[in-house]
Amino acid sequence: MTSLKDYKILLAVTGSIAAYKSIILLRLLSKAGAEVKVLMSESAKEFVGELSFSTLSGAKVISGLSTDQQWNQHVELGLWADLMIVAPATAQTMAKCAHGQVDNIITACYLSARCPVIWAPAMDVDMWHHPATQNNIKLLQSYGNQIIPVGHGPLASGLSGDGRLAEPEFIFQTVVQHLNSLKRFSGINFLVTAGPTQEPIDPVRFIGNHSSGKMGLRIAEEILRQGGKCQLVLGPVSLQIEPHPNLEIHHINTAADLFEKSKNLLEQTDVFVLAAAVADFRPAQVSAEKIKKSKNQIRLIELENTEDTAAFIGKHKRKDQFMVGFALETENVLSHAQAKLEHKNMDIIVINSPRDEGAAFGKDTNKISLLHANRKLKSFELKSKADVAKDILEEIFISYKKK
Repeated sequence: MTSLKDYKILLAVTGSIAAYKSIILLRLLSKAGAEVKVLMSESAKEFVGELSFSTLSGAKVISGLSTDQQWNQHVELGLWADLMIVAPATAQTMAKCAHGQVDNIITACYLSARCPVIWAPAMDVDMWHHPATQNNIKLLQSYGNQIIPVGHGPLASGLSGDGRLAEPEFIFQTVVQHLNSLKRFSGINFLVTAGPTQEPIDPVRFIGNHSSGKMGLRIAEEILRQGGKCQLVLGPVSLQIEPHPNLEIHHINTAADLFEKSKNLLEQTDVFVLAAAVADFRPAQVSAEKIKKSKNQIRLIELENTEDTAAFIGKHKRKDQFMVGFALETENVLSHAQAKLEHKNMDIIVINSPRDEGAAFGKDTNKISLLHANRKLKSFELKSKADVAKDILEEIFISYKKK
């Protein structure tokens, strides 16, 4: 029997005729050892009573923002949970949460939750396929939420089609897989590089690039979500990452800074993910004063190569260490990536191109292919960078485990 002992789960039940299935889901979660607190919307109570839920969970059902002159502390509930499940999830509740609207205990807890959230939708076929619903689903997914696919079959309206709540056993197995993934990198030390570097020309100018650092930050967040420890070597970016006990951030500016910091962390690292957009060249001489503009003189700047962190790690990494590099190419994409993979002794190289729509610097989406050292190539469709990070970590998990 699968054990969910020590896991704390919020089960949110919304107003759908499929609400009775949530009693079966609660029984499965409780039998597996999870501590479950049940949230119910007022409309949910029109389909199923509170007594069954409170009996199976061993705790009072919470159905309002306040009861008996007491305020139900949604913030504490959001912080308490390891996972929040909304099952069944109506189109209305999904729309409210997608757009940050709060008018009941479920929407309040959702916006306060720091834990992962899984949605199990249930609605009529036309509501499910409506563009508004599909757009709300995409919004929720962009926040990192997981959507369980709906079933196909007879619906309460008398129609038949997509929109049925997934069976409780399937939802339960999804929960088990999700919670197991939260621990799969436990004890693994990652080094992630992210963002651009800036190579100074004078005190006010530099050579740089348009990297926002989003891809590397999403990877770092996913590592932490899956239980790993992360040393994040971060170039100058405006984005921030939430503090975490398993996260240490090292701020750098230049390629030389990144090289030295990565070199110092080499021995203690198990997996390297080199997502930073490191400048290939820097000025050979840096002016001590701001270079003045002159009408009659063209200023020539001599460039020299920067340190190659990936090549250094590839040369010095142990057999038990694993390295993932990135290749941003505009031409001969596969052949250039293959050469880089082999030359720098990488285990996997992540390939993308700014020519692909939605995959340029600064975007929230990316389209990648993963090339392994054994020349196995796996390509993905355009996805949010949060989902791309999950794909990359999945390949790392599979390949690193085999090494």
